[in-house]
Formats: sequence, structure tokens, C-alpha cells
Amino acid sequence: MKQIFKYLILFVIGGVNYYIIELLWRGYSHWTMAILGGICFILVGMLNEFYTWDMALVSQMFLSAIIITGMELIAGIILNIFLGLDIWDYGNLPYNFIGQVCLAYSNIWFLLSLPAILLDDYIRYRWLGEEKPHYKLF
Repeated sequence: MKQIFKYLILFVIGGVNYYIIELLWRGYSHWTMAILGGICFILVGMLNEFYTWDMALVSQMFLSAIIITGMELIAGIILNIFLGLDIWDYGNLPYNFIGQVCLAYSNIWFLLSLPAILLDDYIRYRWLGEEKPHYKLF
């Protein structure tokens, strides 16, 4: 039960923040982005469960950007292509893949992953009683 509560808290915080980032960046969002954001936040936070604290923060950011980009691709294929919701289209941006992900946004996810990683670690430490974070930059 404690695990369900933990992941529910992380899901909601991640979802709300992802939705707010979209509102600030694009001026609008779609409710499915809150779900996607919650899933991404949990997955990014799980890096600490599979890797030691010896993993460089920059490496965590790189893996997080890959995770988020991959989840956006999956969500884009389902929501935009199969369901035809047209929530986003990166087709006009360089280095895009089927209009669902692009290099520019992967780079943005790399940068935004730092506050996500720090927020996840803080929540886990302060609210959920997990290990105190310690970081290695490179």
C-alpha cells in the first residue's frame, strides 16, 4: 500500500508540473499530457532505484531525456496518429521523427530533467523517508 501511495503522489506531482509547463510554453495543453507527465516523472525517478548514487547527474539527465522522448513518441503514435487527436505536430521542425518527437524538444527535456530529478529526490527524501540525495556531476 505504501508503494501505491508513493507512486500516486509522484504521478500527480509529475502530471501537474508537465501540464503547467505545457501551458506556459504553448499556452494550452490536453488532459492526456498530465497522464504522460505523471508516467514520465515516475520513470525518471526510478533511475535512482536501478542505479546507484554514483551515476553522474549529467548521465541521469541524458537517460531522462531519452525516457521522456520515448514516452512522447509512444503517446504521439497512439494519441495523434492512431486516435487522430492532433495534440501536437513537430513535422515542421528539423530532425523530427514522424512529427511526434524532434531533437530540439529532446534537448529541452534534457535541461528540464534536472529540476525533475531534483524534485523527485527531494520528495522521496523529505516526504517519503527515502535516502538523502547526493550527487556526482560528471
